[in-house]
Amino acid sequence: GLYCFRKHSIGEASIVEQLAIVTSVFAWLTLVPPAYFNGYLEDYYARPHDPKWDVNPPEWYRLLFCVGVMVGHWLAAFEAPELHRIPGGWSNVGVWILIVVTLLMQYNSTLYLAKYSEKVVVPTAVVQFGPYRWVRHPVYASTMLLFATYCLALRAPLSLMFVVAVCLMYYEQKAKLEEV
Repeated sequence: GLYCFRKHSIGEASIVEQLAIVTSVFAWLTLVPPAYFNGYLEDYYARPHDPKWDVNPPEWYRLLFCVGVMVGHWLAAFEAPELHRIPGGWSNVGVWILIVVTLLMQYNSTLYLAKYSEKVVVPTAVVQFGPYRWVRHPVYASTMLLFATYCLALRAPLSLMFVVAVCLMYYEQKAKLEEV
């Protein structure tokens, strides 16, 4: 990603290198900060694993979700115009605001869930405070919104619909399993 960004800054990046820039930034923003806030990147004081929170759809379904999201992002890269043809300036302010709001929502929800899950042994009611007062599943909603923002930033409406459909199917199934 950094090598490709250097080539892009001097105007020599190919379409594949531009795709590598977007993919690496997206992966870093999605994975690294939440992992850090949840203690997964700490070497000496990692959080102990509690299997009571392991509620997942079957492995094939999770793999299908990952492939679907990846395909949606690749389709967006090919559906969209080349990065240097996307207008800059004030036309992207809304996209940047959406990215910041989405990331703040995701980090806030992740931090809140990390603190709350350590105190709850068996949930007795639906949580309706913190970020959950606005959205029933804020971590899922913010991840889906981040995927959608990627497609919006690239001006790829068909890929946007595909990625949102994949996320809705997966997160609906996962939420049903968690709420049982």
